[in-house]
Amino acid sequence: MRATLRWAHSDLRTHRGEALFLVLATAGIVASLLLATALFGYATNPWQRVFTQARGAHVWIHTGASAPAEGLGARLDALDGVESVAGPYPVASVTLTSRGARASVELRGTSELPAVGRPLLTSGRWLDPSATDGVVLESRLARTLVAEPGDTLTLPGATRRLTVLGIAESAEPRYRPGGRPGLVWALPSAVPKPGGQVSGQVIGLRLTDPDDTDYAVQRAVTVLGADAVGEVSTWRQARAEAQGDNRLLGQVLGLFGLGALVAAGLAVHGAIGTRIRGHLRDISVLKAIGFTPGQVVRIFLLQHIAYALLGAAAAAALVQALGHRVPGRLGDAIGVWQGLPGHTVALFAVPAGAVLFIGATTGLAAWRAGRVPPVPVPRPRVAAGGRLPAVARRALGLRLPPALVLGWHKAFTRRLRSPATVARLALPLLLIVVAMSAWTTIDRFHSRPERTGLPTALTVHADAGLTERETRTLLERDPQVAVAYPGVEVAALVPGQTATIALRGLGTRQDPYPYTLAEGRPARGRDEAVAGQGLLDLLDVRVGDWVRMTVGDQPQILHIVGRSIEPANSGRVISTSLDTLRENDPGLGPTLYQLRLRPGADPQAVTGRLTTAGHGHLDVHAVPNPADGLSPLRAVVVGLIAVLALIGLIELLTTIGGTVREGERDLLALKAIGLSPRQITAITVTATGSTALAAVLVGTALGTPLAQWLIDAQGRSSGIGAGIAESPSPALLLLFGAAAVLGACALAAVPASRAARRRLADTLNAVA
Repeated sequence: MRATLRWAHSDLRTHRGEALFLVLATAGIVASLLLATALFGYATNPWQRVFTQARGAHVWIHTGASAPAEGLGARLDALDGVESVAGPYPVASVTLTSRGARASVELRGTSELPAVGRPLLTSGRWLDPSATDGVVLESRLARTLVAEPGDTLTLPGATRRLTVLGIAESAEPRYRPGGRPGLVWALPSAVPKPGGQVSGQVIGLRLTDPDDTDYAVQRAVTVLGADAVGEVSTWRQARAEAQGDNRLLGQVLGLFGLGALVAAGLAVHGAIGTRIRGHLRDISVLKAIGFTPGQVVRIFLLQHIAYALLGAAAAAALVQALGHRVPGRLGDAIGVWQGLPGHTVALFAVPAGAVLFIGATTGLAAWRAGRVPPVPVPRPRVAAGGRLPAVARRALGLRLPPALVLGWHKAFTRRLRSPATVARLALPLLLIVVAMSAWTTIDRFHSRPERTGLPTALTVHADAGLTERETRTLLERDPQVAVAYPGVEVAALVPGQTATIALRGLGTRQDPYPYTLAEGRPARGRDEAVAGQGLLDLLDVRVGDWVRMTVGDQPQILHIVGRSIEPANSGRVISTSLDTLRENDPGLGPTLYQLRLRPGADPQAVTGRLTTAGHGHLDVHAVPNPADGLSPLRAVVVGLIAVLALIGLIELLTTIGGTVREGERDLLALKAIGLSPRQITAITVTATGSTALAAVLVGTALGTPLAQWLIDAQGRSSGIGAGIAESPSPALLLLFGAAAVLGACALAAVPASRAARRRLADTLNAVA
């Protein structure tokens, strides 16, 4: 044991830098995997907790005024698979303002705390019959309105005021500015009833088997009649919206963490293999003095497992102690994850899995050390690269610098070892290229949103106080508004009546809306439309197919001629011109306007001017950009690049050490033919630089299409669609490659120079 420890201590003193980098790389890998686990838990469990505690409804159905309120709940409760029913509740769409903030809401009338779909109060109290104007706000809506219990909300254009009694969490689809309205619970008497009639109703269904959601929706629509159903939302949609970008962050961290773990394992394998080749004589001496092959293997195995354990333990301790203090979403995710039941198991399982993987790769490489014979085998006198090939001899004949020719020869004529070295070094570089592509794609969402399905910056809703002409005049009067596209968005039932989608009519044939197309062509003719990837997947159709949907009691048949990049509503959107929808319903008028601003315009300034000019009749919102939720990914990408760079540095140091040691046997011959120490140093530097250049070329050539495929695959799965991936610019890739090659040359210069200036006696001893 004492001899084993002395050997390990001596090896650690010789390779301090490599040991430190291995510990840091392991810590970064384990931290990435732990953060991915935390984000996955944060994405799923909070919504699941609310849904379970609230006994959430699996289906919410919005009906129009034509649906009879009497007996509606009993008819749906009698359906097979329905466990219980919530409602029906009267609803009305209104707009609320508070402290300058404005939001479209669904005012839902309920006298008692529901048993199904029950709101979970986080502050304040529930509705009180004595407070007829009291309301309870959904938590995200409350944050948008900057409202707390006791605050007063105003209905624009009316003298009536509402008092906030409480804030509650809900498992229903959440408020989205400019999209889904927020949820407000109020007494039935507080819900406006135009003409004394209920403007709409909502009813929730809790099912015995959630997997039968589509079938239950189909049966419910059949019972109610398609003309009575306005919108259907399911628990799957609510869960997907609640998970949002957190799941994407978790996927990115998990993918890169696993990739970095494989790269680290290969780097350790290569380092041990190189070290064994450099210590064959020492290993033979260990066996000669009584070490068994198993003991020799354990020396290398335990030493590197200790490094991995140290890095994994440090990462787990840092994430556990300081993770919740990280600002932003990552800190929130870790704080929530630490309170989940499986937190302790994951905190130990993830580092243990990483250590076991590194131990497996270490053991495979250390096994070769156990096969070294106890009697040293004389090294071959032939140079490591073998005889000079004809190309190298011809290059020397052309009077090219000998250092360049011999360096290239040393780098690429070592049989299987050269491709293996290039492959190990190319893997972290490949992952860095993928990370750079992710950064570039996010940056394009911010800098060029028109190429990612966001050609407009603002959405404007006008109330009944303004006519269509007055609204357009008011909008186009602003000097920074380039175009105002009139439009309408309604919920439509898909074929089979199992779900609702968003049907949009934007722009006119004379002034078409500038959709961002990834496939097909724009919708120019009658009954032509473009659709998002989410809708194509939902209906299992392709570009060129015809689809039929129902809006109320009106069927709409459209020909899909293109696929658009659609970030909203998980891509479940079909879009056509407003003229096409008006042909089917001549009385249809625009309910919203999409504003494209002039270059350099400030959306916040335009919002302020339009809100003031509208005198309370305009509701202006910025168009949501998916990249806003991906801001933490920038910091994640930087951290991942740092971890991958450490792994690449480990492999590079291994390559340099092996090249220098293999050059010792050629040192006498090179000096004998008249090469100076500087030229001999240049041979090693050239060999290292050539290996790094080959790895950069391989990593870039494979990493660029891989990044395109991964990003587009994520776009397809999220409903946005393929076509959003953006590769780094050639200048950035060239800079990255140059930095990698020059850095490798700089690292190789010092050890190569020391080896080239060794004394002849030391050189003779090394090759003996």
